[in-house]
Amino acid sequence: MISVISVYNNKKLLDNYLLDSLKLQNMNYELILLDNTIGKFKSAAEALNYCGGKANGEYLMFVHQDFELSSNTWLDEVENILSNLENLGVAGVAGKYNRNCISNIKTGIPPILAGTIQIKEPTEVMTVDECVIIIPKKVFKEIQFDETTCDNWHLYGVDYCLTAKKSGFKVYVLPMDGYHESPGNSFSEETYYPILKKLVKKHKNNYKMIYTTTGSWRTRIPLSLQIFYQKTYYRLGLR
Repeated sequence: MISVISVYNNKKLLDNYLLDSLKLQNMNYELILLDNTIGKFKSAAEALNYCGGKANGEYLMFVHQDFELSSNTWLDEVENILSNLENLGVAGVAGKYNRNCISNIKTGIPPILAGTIQIKEPTEVMTVDECVIIIPKKVFKEIQFDETTCDNWHLYGVDYCLTAKKSGFKVYVLPMDGYHESPGNSFSEETYYPILKKLVKKHKNNYKMIYTTTGSWRTRIPLSLQIFYQKTYYRLGLR
């Protein structure tokens, strides 16, 4: 069984996307919802660890409120795929192993493909996007989200993937369609970059590069130079 876990702050988005698509599923699942409208939890890591501790499913699927499953067999198909993956640590529906984003889902308004590469079978990556993060319960008992490094709402999934890989687990993108209403590259610079600095410091001895769906970062070059370069790159429309 899959435990579907969502921390939300917009009930309309939750109802129109995630919950409407879950109602159509052809299999049983556990649903754990956490209303964080008033900001009781200050970080995604804290909120997801709290919810994950309550979950009973074999797989924990942490999913954004505005993600829509593309078919009534979506959960069934995912569970079948997961059961056959070698040394599974983390799975998602979008991710990177180098500068190319791998995904079959669509994002934004109007919808566009999230990935530059679409796949027909599970594909190993370095990190997955936080819109959908699936973790076996037995792995989650061993590794939780890092509430110290990721003390707001960014990069908690990236950090989890890097930690899981360091522990010997594999990270996969699944060949699943879906729709994420939010554009995949949206983030607040004021909260994203402080977490990024801590993330790079934590993992620099294990990774020369950190690939995420919101940027690719070298761990041995000053981050300030990379941030300046990325902002210039986007401003000139080169990416």
